Amino acid sequence: MSEQKLAAEVRTEFGKGFARRARMAGQIPAVIYGHGAEPIHITLPAKATTLAVRTANALLSLDINGEGHLALVKDVQKDPIKQIIEHIDLLTVRKGEKVTVDIPVHVVGELAPGNVFNQELTVISLEAEATHLPTAVEVSIEGRSAGEHIHASDLVLPKGAVLLADADALVVNISEATEVSDEEASEGAGASEAAAE
Repeated sequence: MSEQKLAAEVRTEFGKGFARRARMAGQIPAVIYGHGAEPIHITLPAKATTLAVRTANALLSLDINGEGHLALVKDVQKDPIKQIIEHIDLLTVRKGEKVTVDIPVHVVGELAPGNVFNQELTVISLEAEATHLPTAVEVSIEGRSAGEHIHASDLVLPKGAVLLADADALVVNISEATEVSDEEASEGAGASEAAAE
């Protein structure tokens, strides 16, 4: 994952009134913390930041008054209706430092015919180098058939990453597809309609 470069400005104002004014001016309030240092309150350019944080665990290279900071996006607070970013929490990191992150699990491939899969885990906890965080971990179900299980220990992790989740945790469960006849489907629909009435 490559780092996204953003110019940030230190802010001295706080509160909802300031946050609203900042967003109207195309800025997003944020805070950087970590390494025992005092938190730094900043504003970030809204458009570039929104694009940068679309991927999980985005790494930002911030220019704050000419001083460089590497930061990992830890929390993004959004307006539940407008989906506008209201605030971002950032964690200071250093090159080579290991951090704990939750990485999305993506299922790839096609199952053997007549089978279905159920994804039990959608994210997995890993320890990885802050500047080399994977965007996702892929799990292949290619040609697999009913009765097969894929556990966290079966995942192929990116180089240098260490699994923090339980090794026995079930990630994908494969079973036979159960066919529902048209008659059963219509009976089920009738029952739910009756229940609704």
